[in-house]
Amino acid sequence: MVIIKVMGGLGNQLQQYALYKKLESLGRDVRLDVSWFQDAGKNSAILAHRNLELNYFENIEYRAASPEEIRSVLGRFWEEPEAFVSRLRRKIMPGADPCFQESGMYHEQVLRVTDKYLAGYWACEKYYVDILQELRRQLHFPKCADGQIQRRNEEMIEKMESTESVSVHIRRGDYLDAANSALFGGISTEAYYDAAISHMRRCFPEAVFYFFSDDIPYVREHYAGEAGGIIDWNQGENSFYDMMLMSRCRHNICANSTFSFWGARLNAHNGKCMIRPSIHKNTQTCVPEQMKELWPGWTLITPSGDVL
Repeated sequence: MVIIKVMGGLGNQLQQYALYKKLESLGRDVRLDVSWFQDAGKNSAILAHRNLELNYFENIEYRAASPEEIRSVLGRFWEEPEAFVSRLRRKIMPGADPCFQESGMYHEQVLRVTDKYLAGYWACEKYYVDILQELRRQLHFPKCADGQIQRRNEEMIEKMESTESVSVHIRRGDYLDAANSALFGGISTEAYYDAAISHMRRCFPEAVFYFFSDDIPYVREHYAGEAGGIIDWNQGENSFYDMMLMSRCRHNICANSTFSFWGARLNAHNGKCMIRPSIHKNTQTCVPEQMKELWPGWTLITPSGDVL
């Protein structure tokens, strides 16, 4: 049995689910471990503002791992995962470790495992690019319980469908915190967005840009003149619907954020252009040839604004 740990925000949850569906398509006996969310009371600092949003989608189907199934795969690591003996065994016999921890952008061997506990975010497009069309058919956004917001979103979809619409996602918020800034800051720069918008205009002269952000005042100050619309009403739990609206645009400009990656991935328009930063974290080094192989179909732009 293969068990995939689910954790993080909606974009990360979708990546873990996509890997689940990929392994399922390969005939694996696979489960999702959702206990990270069930233990929210024990991890309140880590789990702040994180819900199992995967379940918000209509028609979502997966098998959740029971504690007994997790224990059967992890063995002694379940009981004492941080014990000295366990750490020593991992070091001496890494092949015998029942837990595979993601450490790079792409691990080909993950697609061959048959009896492992997989912990990671699995952002790389190559893992599941061949089943994205199936995922688009399966992942349905429900109607918003707030009728006024539902009507605003429907009206916006009509506009997006009738124009050469481009979503632009600008994530600031938690990325401005000191710890997050060191890892994620300085990547989706103003130079990056200027280059991305210019690239879209060269490819699609009639492009209309729709802006999404967790810092609307910043967007109004810097991009009001570029905007066909600034989406500022899907707040709190309803922020889920920003991903839906991004997916209904014809093209997508993403931040270094898995949330907007999935807005682009769920975009079903033919001939779409998807732009993302050349790196996701400051610990990464971009090798253009490798990135183009691992992220097929994406246009990559560096923090300094160079199109690769």
